[in-house]
Amino acid sequence: MLKDMHPADVAGSFREHHINLYGLGPRKVLVTNEEIPYPDGKLIVSRTDTRGIITHCNQSFIDMSGYAREELIGAEHSILRHPDMPTLAFKGLWDDVQAGKIWHGYVKNLRKNGSFYWVYATVIPNVRDGKVVGYTSVRRKPSRSKIGASIELYKQLKQQEGSAWQGPEA
Repeated sequence: MLKDMHPADVAGSFREHHINLYGLGPRKVLVTNEEIPYPDGKLIVSRTDTRGIITHCNQSFIDMSGYAREELIGAEHSILRHPDMPTLAFKGLWDDVQAGKIWHGYVKNLRKNGSFYWVYATVIPNVRDGKVVGYTSVRRKPSRSKIGASIELYKQLKQQEGSAWQGPEA
């Protein structure tokens, strides 16, 4: 289960949000307005099991998330869930990867210190003997124009969340 964020981990002023994570319940997150730019030439890579539990992460993932490797391995990938991300934004991801398809999309991630960063993510099902056994996610530097379009789309989706999908979240 994900722990609530603590003010001691956040630098500067922040806003408190409560988000409901599918299968995990509510989590308090503390959010700042600081965006951390995605570094040129880096790929963030992680693997999860079929429930979204992190089983592997590279150094770029550790660096961008602000968490130690020990905090990430065994944690739910939704530890990065930013409250600006609508629940519905993850429906296509889960529908695709659970069906054995590759998913691509723009995601706003929350860092341990409350700041955020944007990624262009590709999630690939790991299939063994015809069965999905987990997922590999590769994130790269996103296009600023696509981020702008995503911000507008996600604002609209958040407004519609009253009847949103109730499935797993990234």
